[in-house]
Amino acid sequence: MDPIVIVGTGLAGYTLAREFRKLDSQTPLVLITSDDGRNYSKPMLSTGFAKNKDADGLAMQSPEVMAEQLNARILTSIQVNSIDRAGKRLLLNNGLEEAYSKLVLAQGAETIKPPVGGDALDKVFSVNDLQDYGKFRKALPESGKVAILGAGLIGCEFANDLRTGGYEVTVIAPSSSVMPGLLPSAAADAVKTGLTEIGVEFYLEQYVTEVNQADNGVSLTLDNGNALEVDVVLSAIGLRPRTALAGESGLKVNKGICVNRALATEDSNIYALGDCAEVDGLNLLYVMPLMACARALAKTLYGDETSVIYGAMPVTVKTPACPVIVSPPAGNGGEWQIENAEGGLRILNKKGDKLLGYALTGSAVSERMKLNKLLPAVMP
Repeated sequence: MDPIVIVGTGLAGYTLAREFRKLDSQTPLVLITSDDGRNYSKPMLSTGFAKNKDADGLAMQSPEVMAEQLNARILTSIQVNSIDRAGKRLLLNNGLEEAYSKLVLAQGAETIKPPVGGDALDKVFSVNDLQDYGKFRKALPESGKVAILGAGLIGCEFANDLRTGGYEVTVIAPSSSVMPGLLPSAAADAVKTGLTEIGVEFYLEQYVTEVNQADNGVSLTLDNGNALEVDVVLSAIGLRPRTALAGESGLKVNKGICVNRALATEDSNIYALGDCAEVDGLNLLYVMPLMACARALAKTLYGDETSVIYGAMPVTVKTPACPVIVSPPAGNGGEWQIENAEGGLRILNKKGDKLLGYALTGSAVSERMKLNKLLPAVMP
C-alpha cells in the first residue's frame, strides 16, 4: 500500500500528521521536508530573544523522535522537484522517487526578498523557520544593533522581542503606521507608542535603497539619502505562499494553491493546507485557520470527508509592550468605533448593531472571549 505523503514538516505538516494518527495508527505515512525536520512552534520564533533561547532551545523534538511518535518515515533535507500526477509519485532531488496514495502539500510561505542593492546583502536576514532563526542569532553580536525592514505583524513582534532581549532596534517601513491593513489606526498608534516607550526607534514612510559594508557592521542608505549603521538587518516585509510545485504540476493556483473546503485540489488525490493553501478563496496566514484545516483534513484522509469551518479567527499579536488581539472584519466591514477601556482600547467594527470585528489593546484583550461569541463565522 502506497503511503500518504505530506510535503512539509512545519506547523501544518506535523499538526496534520498528529491529527491523522489520532484516527489511524497504521496507514503508512511519509513526511518530506527541505529543512532539518525538527519540530518547533513557528510563532515562538519571535519570542526567542526575550527568552534567551537559541535555535536548539526552541526545538521541541528531533525528526527521529517525531518519526517514532507518528509511526512515520521522515525524509529531511530533501527537495521535491516535481509531481508525476499520472503515476502518483514525487520526483526528489536526490534522484529517488516516492509513491503516494494521497498527497498533501503543506509547504508554507516563503519570505519576500527586499528590493535593495549594495555589497552587504549577506547581512540581510529573514526568519521564516528554525534554521533561519539559528543563522540570524549567530550573526547578531551581543547587545548589537538591528534594523528591521517592515512594520507589519512580524516586524513589530521581532522589534519587541529583540528590544526585550537587550538589542538596539530600528524599524524602517514605507507605511505611515505599523501593521497597516491589519489594525485600525488607533490600535496601530497604541502599538507604536508601546514599542517606542521600550526603546524601539521608527523610521516610517521611508525605505532602504542599499545595504553596504561598513567598518563595524553595515551601512543602510535610506531613500532620503540619510544613512544608518547597524550590525545586521532583518527583513520582515512579507510572505508569499509557496505555489511553484503545485503550479508546475498543472494544479490551479492563485494567491495560494486553490482547494475546496475539503482541502482538495482539482486532483482528487492531492490536498493542501496551511500558508500555501487558498481555501475556497481565502488565504489566511495565521495559526487558527491552519489548525482547523488540519483537523478537518485528517478526517478526510481517514475516509470521512469533512469540510473545514472557520469560526471567528482573531489574531494575537505578540507585542508585550502593547498587547493586541485583532479580528479583522470580512469584506468592507462596517464602521470602527473607538472606546477607551481601563488600561487599553476597545475598538469595535460594527454595521448597525452587528459586530463584524474588533481590535483590543492593553488590558482590554481580556474581553476577547466575550466578543468572539458575537462575531460571525469567517467561513460557516
